Amino acid sequence: MPAPKNLFKQALAERRPQIGLWLGLTSPYTAEICAGAGYDWLLVDGEHAPNDIPSLLAQLQAIGAASHAVVRPPIGEAWLIKQVLDIGAQSLLVPMVESAAQAQALVRAVRYPPHGVRGVGAALARASAFNRIPDYLQTANAEICLLVQVETLSALEKAGEIAAVDGVDGVFIGPSDLAADMGFLGRPGAPEVLEAIARGLEAIHGAGKPSGILTSDMALARRYLADGVSFLAIGTDVGLLGQATTRHLADFRGEPETKLTTRSIY
Repeated sequence: MPAPKNLFKQALAERRPQIGLWLGLTSPYTAEICAGAGYDWLLVDGEHAPNDIPSLLAQLQAIGAASHAVVRPPIGEAWLIKQVLDIGAQSLLVPMVESAAQAQALVRAVRYPPHGVRGVGAALARASAFNRIPDYLQTANAEICLLVQVETLSALEKAGEIAAVDGVDGVFIGPSDLAADMGFLGRPGAPEVLEAIARGLEAIHGAGKPSGILTSDMALARRYLADGVSFLAIGTDVGLLGQATTRHLADFRGEPETKLTTRSIY
């Protein structure tokens, strides 16, 4: 019996758009609620949300087969990637990738020897159904989906080279950090940022790889989809809860929407 088929990876390879949601509340309960909404994928954020390995594991268990969980570790270190893979994540989004050489190191981090450096401890791991998948070691590499995130102008200029690395399954553009790096902190929708993103998408697609991005602006999300983005996140659980609770109270008090304080930075 082989490792579970990664249908999200297959969809990206076939350029079938996958619509997702960012999870930052670190709660298995809310992860389960969001998984039941029908999103193709859910990003469990270990970079900017207060997650650790046990909380990531609990959310993976809560999401189950209802959606596809993509885990973003806080940093692309091999020791941490090993832990995230062993708890059962099959798709990773690694932040702050700056070069093709860094991407190549990440490819090795997600693969078992002789093609990589992932530690062989699957007999103890949830990833192998606790050693009940007899062919896990032989088949795991093929089902891991490695997504890398470019978030600076210098990285974006190398997006084509990064995307071309064998074993990189997709490149995600981080609009907020990119905007900050370009001098537009908190303004990822600035025309200059959007122009840079368009160039980045063209380079990624030119290398034959799928692209991804996050925005809560629905008009911009549809524009990205039309531009060929394959894995698109259209908001965050934090943003949705913040906006809904603020609006709910404002509606009760009869306050105009201009008094709403919750806003998105994506």
